[in-house]
Amino acid sequence: MVQRAVRSETERGVMATERLSMRQIREILRQKWTLGRTHRQVAEGLRVGLGTVSTVERRARAAGLDWGQVDTLSDEALEARVYGPPTPPIHHRTVPDCAYLHAERRKPGVTLELLHLEYLEQHPAGYRYTQFCECYRRWLKRRGLSMRQVHHGGEKLFVDYAGKKPSIIDAATGEVVEVELFVAVLGASNYTYAEATRTQQVPDWLASHQRAFHYFGGVTGAVVPDQLKSGVVVPCRYEPGLQRTYEHFAQHFGTVILPARPAHPRDKAKIEVGVEIVERWILARLRHERFFSLAALNARIAELLGGGCSWRRPSRSGRRCCGSSRRCSGAGALSP
Repeated sequence: MVQRAVRSETERGVMATERLSMRQIREILRQKWTLGRTHRQVAEGLRVGLGTVSTVERRARAAGLDWGQVDTLSDEALEARVYGPPTPPIHHRTVPDCAYLHAERRKPGVTLELLHLEYLEQHPAGYRYTQFCECYRRWLKRRGLSMRQVHHGGEKLFVDYAGKKPSIIDAATGEVVEVELFVAVLGASNYTYAEATRTQQVPDWLASHQRAFHYFGGVTGAVVPDQLKSGVVVPCRYEPGLQRTYEHFAQHFGTVILPARPAHPRDKAKIEVGVEIVERWILARLRHERFFSLAALNARIAELLGGGCSWRRPSRSGRRCCGSSRRCSGAGALSP
């Protein structure tokens, strides 16, 4: 018995279906040509579509067959007469190496258009640019899948320094001095605190934590920092070595330190986004302002932070984002 997929009736726009076995084709033609049954009677008796019966008979008549020939032909010969010669194998185009494309795109000046031209030099019959890009985009969607993180009120505080730095002017010398920007974000509400410090050294690092706790009105169950030297002296994916003073600081405040894994920004996505928002909605607004002391800079940052992140962009519904007030910051779940 021969079973194959039916070719679509392109001239009529009929969707492809399963090709009938030669036994079914013989039975359809027998009932039509020897018993004289109608299309509907044959379809109901054999449990096939009405269009299928019509198509089989039309193909058989177009091939010049009659019942005497059908009854004597082998399955392979009948299939060839009804459906025509086998379709030659399709030569598939070479699929681009999407991992290589992704690595090359990281290099300065390299674009998908350039990579496509290089691809065509090696595979002249390959994909055109539109399908080439679509193939790469489909690959991107399948890679880098991540698990959704669910944060509960008072559970975690994410901390880090911003990559872009504010600056102050030395009143005595007129020198422009870059300072650090500390950012802390509550995991459940995105409630954000920011301040400028002279350095990233341990004293400034710990003092920023303390002021962040005071700003939020309590201490979270855990603090998630990046593995910077002020907090982690032995970077490790599994057992990072905490800086001793930082560890004692956590014990004093009744919390724990859970450093994010090196080179895994998704472990601390909250602070990554928080830093980006602070850079856009605080630092960007300070670009035309001049400060001659750290206290003046922090006063201005506190003003922009306002009574609950008033600098946050409103949502499309017109309401502030979650975390825009102390009432929804999860402060009730923090430890005193």
